[in-house]
Amino acid sequence: MGSYPVVAAARDRFVLERRGPRPQHDPWRYQGLVVDDERADDGSIARVATVFLTGRECPWRCVMCDLWQHTTTTDTPSGAIPAQVIAARHALAAQHDVVTQMKLYNAGSFFDPHAVPDGDYDSVARSVDGLARVIVESHPALIGARLDRFLEALNRQADDVSPAQLEVAMGLETAHPEALERLHKRMTVDDYARAADALAERRVALRTFLLISPPFVPADQRDLWLLRSINVAFSCGASVVSLVPTRSGNGSMEALATDGDFRPPRLCDIERSIESAYAALGETADSDNRLPGNHGRVFADLWDLERFADCPGCLDARRARLHAMNIEQRVLPRIACAQCGGDTPKP
Repeated sequence: MGSYPVVAAARDRFVLERRGPRPQHDPWRYQGLVVDDERADDGSIARVATVFLTGRECPWRCVMCDLWQHTTTTDTPSGAIPAQVIAARHALAAQHDVVTQMKLYNAGSFFDPHAVPDGDYDSVARSVDGLARVIVESHPALIGARLDRFLEALNRQADDVSPAQLEVAMGLETAHPEALERLHKRMTVDDYARAADALAERRVALRTFLLISPPFVPADQRDLWLLRSINVAFSCGASVVSLVPTRSGNGSMEALATDGDFRPPRLCDIERSIESAYAALGETADSDNRLPGNHGRVFADLWDLERFADCPGCLDARRARLHAMNIEQRVLPRIACAQCGGDTPKP
């Protein structure tokens, strides 16, 4: 079992004691703005902006999380989140980049009142006026009354036109029950399913984050459990599944690697994971791995992809291939590389 604790309070200490210094952030300024194309639910290509917001740290201490580095230790000031969104929209206008969707990612939970004050919901709704879709992230435990209040704010702002479609991104991470418990998210697959049902009742779209090569899942079972996790997400009504490579660098993951509980994924693991997902969604999939016929889209998360690559000679081409696969939702020919041979994905 190594050094990883069993008791929740001890796990909190395990995570906190292994952290490095926290960068200082201005709570009135967003930290990043990225614009990319994404395949929409109707098959069209949407122009999507992601705003990396600054706010209070998430109350959960997930062992694999490094997002605390992008947060503050004090409550987000009233008015700061809408100010950041407005600034991001001004930046997009200045560069003449027209987007139809916006992800408001605050490195935590949008419905945590310490991270996004309830009183800011109307201002946030005004700041996203004119967009077709708004995506926020939340822990499943916070799907409830504050979600309803934000929906009401979006509806008030929309007036006589259709409000922006709300989409909530939730981290299931893995459907492997023991691994999910040890990730210290303090949730179960049933908790995720109940939150998914609550979103469906409100006609809110669901995006699900799953980890590639999560800790605590035996190496020879990772591909199988990833497909099972995708199956759970789609069975619960997810319209998007985003496959996120598990990152090291937060101290805790290095400790788990030392104990043999974690092996960081490589670029070939990311490629194999998305290829396996598309194969299971296709007509030629084995029946044991077949995913639901009424499924949504599967994306490989390409943020910080260079950290998983061993060969700089083919990184850009392999990133472009994965992006094209995200858009086309199918497997494309692998990249040949004279330096590494294409780093062929291995099981």
